[in-house]
Amino acid sequence: MQNAFLKLPFYFSEEKLLNELGICKEYSFISHYNQNDYSGEWTSIALRSQNGEMNNIFALPYGEEKYKDTELLLKCNYFKEVVDFLKCEKESIRLLNLKPGSAIKEHTDYNLGYEDGVFRIHIPITTNEDVHFFIDSKEVKMLPSECWYGNFNLSHSVRNNGKTDRVHLVVDCLRNEWSDALFLECGYNFEVENNQPEYSNETKLQMIEQLKLMDTEISREMIAQLQKEL
Repeated sequence: MQNAFLKLPFYFSEEKLLNELGICKEYSFISHYNQNDYSGEWTSIALRSQNGEMNNIFALPYGEEKYKDTELLLKCNYFKEVVDFLKCEKESIRLLNLKPGSAIKEHTDYNLGYEDGVFRIHIPITTNEDVHFFIDSKEVKMLPSECWYGNFNLSHSVRNNGKTDRVHLVVDCLRNEWSDALFLECGYNFEVENNQPEYSNETKLQMIEQLKLMDTEISREMIAQLQKEL
């Protein structure tokens, strides 16, 4: 499908990304909350969260409180430089680590495509040739220091069949004029963005189960909306 993913025209310093990953590894990563969606070890730590805590790895808001940089981001000058390079408002910012032999099962997220006004950026820090990342059934090879957008309303999955960690810096951004111009430059098709396929009832039921695990005000509102659509 068009608009499923875009490689953005930015390259960051692999050396500096690795150095700051080293700082972050001095702190405890926690297991991803949605354990139904993966096998093995998938862990995370927050650089920006709604309460400013490193262990708050939820990517959806749970109230009206604004997102805040965590103590960890304040220690990571280059990560801050990378985040500030993206000229738009940011919400959740996390490091996500998929350990060797682990897999994120095929699933879809809710309201996480560019057409929804929110877009997720992936910046790989460490990976290996045996990592397989699929979006809309197409394999996307993301290499260290690159910058990618994916439409995670579409089905996606990841397998780390290698022997090293796969760690990405993941930034949730709010769409604006800067990002519209950037996406247009990269080949995003604005004419088709509102013609996205409808979720099947099976997919909606899976989303409801994922949202239940979050148990936040916003997730409960999303569940209510999805249940109306069934």
